[in-house]
Amino acid sequence: MLHLYFWILRLAALFGHRKAKKLVSGQGQAMALLQQWRASIADAPVVWIHVASVGEFEQVRPIIERLRGELPFRKILLTFFSPSGYEMRKDYNQVDKVLYLPFATRRNAKKWLQHLAPEMAVFVKYEFWPAYLRALKKNNIPTYLISSIFRPKQLFFLPWGYTYRQLLHCFTHIYVQDKGSMELLNRYGVMHVSVAGDTRFDRVKEVKKHAKELPIVGHFAANHPRVLVAGSTWPLEEQMLAQYVAERDNVRLIVVPHELHTNHLNQIFQIFEGRYVRYTEATPMGVSMCPTLLVDTMGLLSSIYRYGHVAYIGGGFGAGIHNTLEAAVYGMPVVFGPHWHKFREARGLLDAGAAISVKNYHELAAALDKAFDEHTEMGQRAAQYVKNECGATEIIYNALFH
Repeated sequence: MLHLYFWILRLAALFGHRKAKKLVSGQGQAMALLQQWRASIADAPVVWIHVASVGEFEQVRPIIERLRGELPFRKILLTFFSPSGYEMRKDYNQVDKVLYLPFATRRNAKKWLQHLAPEMAVFVKYEFWPAYLRALKKNNIPTYLISSIFRPKQLFFLPWGYTYRQLLHCFTHIYVQDKGSMELLNRYGVMHVSVAGDTRFDRVKEVKKHAKELPIVGHFAANHPRVLVAGSTWPLEEQMLAQYVAERDNVRLIVVPHELHTNHLNQIFQIFEGRYVRYTEATPMGVSMCPTLLVDTMGLLSSIYRYGHVAYIGGGFGAGIHNTLEAAVYGMPVVFGPHWHKFREARGLLDAGAAISVKNYHELAAALDKAFDEHTEMGQRAAQYVKNECGATEIIYNALFH
């Protein structure tokens, strides 16, 4: 199956698929780059950390930054599978090297470990590459899985999932997010498991401490009692949000789209009929006169939430919701679409009475009205939920490095 996937990627790259081309090219160069880097650091101990993309990177980031601060003599190699993750973090200065991970064949895994010779390997959440895991176990290299979460319908636990389930025994230890995951693994004979929680809670707490001052956003939100921040939105959600704002004179909307390519920005122009100001073109005077602010630049969302009263989190009418915690840490009620069930933190916020899930526009409008009316109480519950869930970084870091 993995080999079929590899050939499909190569075929897609051949026909010009942008992400496939980057992935195939990056994987092709990774082995030589690894060899050069390893030679440059001689026999220094290396911690190898592998993530799929940006989301998993954010989960391990608190551990990386603590490791860099407390044990700087250790070298850190960070590898990505996703081109988007690699491109976004290839210059991340808290590690010593960032590379793609070559395709998971037995030959590649053997060569990779021969060149790298890591003192340990850390995989994050859902990264299970059979060839690498088996090679790590064969070479007696301590290997850890962190911030993972398991559900009964995953391949490991299906009647035909025995071979895949055996991969779990390649890990020295598995640190899961919740008790349910540990109990599920235990039922299948996987006992080297501990509940540590999710490091993303620690990460958003840290991000909040270093939030940027954004004067334009401050002017837009100043003295308005109902400011809605819509983060990582998609076109269908933007249509509903445009209708909501059009029907309510007392709501100000900050839209931060998930994608900023030209076609999407043109769609947004049509959806809002041009009645917005773009962040990159805004002035303090002009921005206060418009009901909608379109943030047409990357990297500001986590700081923008501080200026709002209620957050709408995008993605829930598609593949799944984006990051709810970046908003909740500020003590904001959160609203999102129906596709949230794979996200433990969404369930936690719903159970805490800090979030509302909606299935259509009428539910969205009612939920946003309720969240604004009760934003103080709901927001306090959101902040308390995040506070209660912090601490995973301490548990995992102490277990791995003390």
